Amino acid sequence: MPGMEETRGTTTAPWRPGHGRLSRRAVLLGGAALAATGATGRAATQDGQTSRRGDGPVLVGGRSYDAYVEVADKRGQFAYYSCEFDAAWIVLNTFGIEASLEDQLAITGIDRDPEPYAVETADGIIVYGGDTESTFCGDYTWNYLAKLRSPAMRKVFDAYGLGVRPVRDRRDLKDALTRGEPCWIKPTVDFKPFTLATWTTPDGETYPTVLDNDHAVVAVGFNDDVVVIKDPLGPTNTNWDRAWEYEVPWRDFMRCWMAQADDGLAVGPAGEVTGDGTAGPDWKDLP
Repeated sequence: MPGMEETRGTTTAPWRPGHGRLSRRAVLLGGAALAATGATGRAATQDGQTSRRGDGPVLVGGRSYDAYVEVADKRGQFAYYSCEFDAAWIVLNTFGIEASLEDQLAITGIDRDPEPYAVETADGIIVYGGDTESTFCGDYTWNYLAKLRSPAMRKVFDAYGLGVRPVRDRRDLKDALTRGEPCWIKPTVDFKPFTLATWTTPDGETYPTVLDNDHAVVAVGFNDDVVVIKDPLGPTNTNWDRAWEYEVPWRDFMRCWMAQADDGLAVGPAGEVTGDGTAGPDWKDLP
């Protein structure tokens, strides 16, 4: 998840297999060399009929959606690798809740022992770090591997009394958006191709991840062709044309979301909470 303060013209050679332990410098911008799989730069300007309750179809910027949830706007990340908290800020602020990076970290906790690092092995790329389902792991100011998963992020939404449920497939996502619930989602930056990796904790627990372009965004709408994404990252030197809101074809959305084991949360007003956010398909069975 490239940071908001990257400088135009900065380039770094992509990581190549066979180099053993991976450095931040080797992979920080490696994803920039990959071709986009279909995310468009069309911003959904809210100049038409919109709905916070998902009672579509609705017209947004001349585009028709089956559901569209009007959410708060965040332009820029808190830090280089804080995207999970930036996406959460959008959701929280939509419900009138102000929560800074520090506020959210106080709830999720942060674990830098060990500081996450990646190693190439015969079984693929292994990332060693803390338990991303329990806390945020890594230094968000410099470590591109720093991250958490939805069970850890859910603690923030729970702490503020919101209704939370996991979303694990296309039907879950569509149902949530139709109910007017924005969805915190873990895909890849710009929904580009990815390198799969396995996150391994000190206790031997393993979770799916992507190597160098992990990201978090908010899904806010859909029709038969696309998902509408709210992305606080905005333009950086990995993509100067990245809009704050854009469409992604369903095929590209699902593939990149599945790379993270369809990790996501639907968030709404206080209400019934179902599931613990840990279920999902086999992330190794990507199409």
